[in-house]
Amino acid sequence: MAVKIISVAKQLPNHTRETKDILPYVELWLEGQEERFKRKVLKIFENAAVDKRYSIMDAEEVFLKTSFEEKNDIYIRESIKLAEASLLKALKKAQLQPTDIDYIITVSCTGIMIPSLDAYLINSLNMKQDIVRLPVTEMGCAAGVSGILYAKNFLKANSNKRAVVIAVESPTATFQLEDYSMVNIVSAAIFGDGCASVILSSYDDEQGPEIVDEAMYHFFDAEHMMGFKLRNSGLQMVLDQSVPETIAAHFPKIIHPFLERNNLNIEDIDHLVFHPGGKKIVQTVEDLFGALGKDINDTKEVLRLYGNMSSATVLYVLERFMDRDLPNGDKGIMLSFGPGFSAQRILLEW
Repeated sequence: MAVKIISVAKQLPNHTRETKDILPYVELWLEGQEERFKRKVLKIFENAAVDKRYSIMDAEEVFLKTSFEEKNDIYIRESIKLAEASLLKALKKAQLQPTDIDYIITVSCTGIMIPSLDAYLINSLNMKQDIVRLPVTEMGCAAGVSGILYAKNFLKANSNKRAVVIAVESPTATFQLEDYSMVNIVSAAIFGDGCASVILSSYDDEQGPEIVDEAMYHFFDAEHMMGFKLRNSGLQMVLDQSVPETIAAHFPKIIHPFLERNNLNIEDIDHLVFHPGGKKIVQTVEDLFGALGKDINDTKEVLRLYGNMSSATVLYVLERFMDRDLPNGDKGIMLSFGPGFSAQRILLEW
């Protein structure tokens, strides 16, 4: 039974700033710090390969001294709005109604809400009363692909059903005002907020790239590399500087055996739908694939236009491919990395 991705739609928050317009706020935040340190921080923002980003709150609110409770309340309120708008866009693209969805997976790691996001959407859109819910909260940047994996397995076991994966993230809500560590600074320089919805189907007559195969790859003894620490001030980013090098060292094991089990090699892949973790990770991946004649231009462009939106970002890359009229038989790999440390892979065929 074929499972296909039939629709992808993004939704951006209302607030947006170009990086150059954020720098004055960063300078103000750095008041009292040593001059050399200030220059280094501003360079990090300027060289992050992110021209613009969107946020659930304006820059003044991001740099305002507020409590975890206040920031999380904004996250809850705005996440519901973004998710609903994104889902409605995806449904419209697929010419479906909210009641046509049988399985709903909501993905987020940048705030806390119980009941989870899916419960609000079921009520506001009057979705099926027996819809199956799955909130995914702790897989970070990898969770957009993880959600598609879970949806695919549900649909593989159930013919003539549809699932939606909704990823909504607000890394700006996790910015730590009193933390001048490089991790907090780098994450502020590369991350932005956003939401995307993906609809999958096991109906024979619905069109879209088929999920041919999927797999997870777990890095042993790497729990320290990525994640969040829960502090009184909110979610404090954990991002080890060795992440790009670790990814590079494992890349052959991540990509080649996965392709080989499908009787393919990298030359057979037409499209790389990769999560843009940040400038260094993008450069690492580009170096690895450039020699093979492959590009990740769409990944770089999503990073430039929106920043890293955690789990939602790879879905923005996927939407760019979905909106093109790609030839039948074209193949693509979706790939993202997240806390654990792990890589999530999907093989697509148009």
